[in-house]
Amino acid sequence: MAEQEQEPDRQADVELGASDQVRALFGDRYDVVAGFADRLQAEGELRGLIGPREVPRLWERHLLNSAAVLPYLSAATSIADVGSGAGLPGIVIAAMRPEAEVYLIEPMERRTAWLTEVSGDLGLDNVQVKRGRAEEFHGAFEVDVVTSRAVAALSKLARMSLPLARPGGEMVVLKGRNVAQEIEPARKVLRSFRCSEPELLDGVTVDGVEPTTILRVRRG
Repeated sequence: MAEQEQEPDRQADVELGASDQVRALFGDRYDVVAGFADRLQAEGELRGLIGPREVPRLWERHLLNSAAVLPYLSAATSIADVGSGAGLPGIVIAAMRPEAEVYLIEPMERRTAWLTEVSGDLGLDNVQVKRGRAEEFHGAFEVDVVTSRAVAALSKLARMSLPLARPGGEMVVLKGRNVAQEIEPARKVLRSFRCSEPELLDGVTVDGVEPTTILRVRRG
């Protein structure tokens, strides 16, 4: 019964992924992103990367959600994705920005194995997979932009992420609707990095797909 109930959603999601709007959004990188979608569809649940309820809505809830951050990465030539997990948004970013060096930071071995495997299979030569917590790489390298998706509350996320951003670099993260409530508790941490006032931005992709909320701060 559950499979029968999910099937219409899955078909709608497949049709969304093949739509002209989505193809136009990803442009000449569409085939790479679609290849990533196919891998997640086939292996994501089996390898413990995504839950079974997420499989029928990969494009709408995950791939397009990840792509929403791209317009806010400006001219970044180096990007770190904290807590990459299944590669959302890191693999999508790497696929869309092949000229940028993309670090995928993930502590779990089975997830880093997946990230290494899928980035290699997709021909993403701009990816470096880093196994460990973000804090373990403080001082090891700095990037233009640090991003993440649904990793931690802003105060904790800022402590993890901002040391990876160069002075003048940015933290640009995909957050939920209630992120505004996380700003005040995070102000002490943000001040310690002399950050700009947090901006809340709309992450818009294609018609009919709900925008996501993006928070951006610049490190002083």
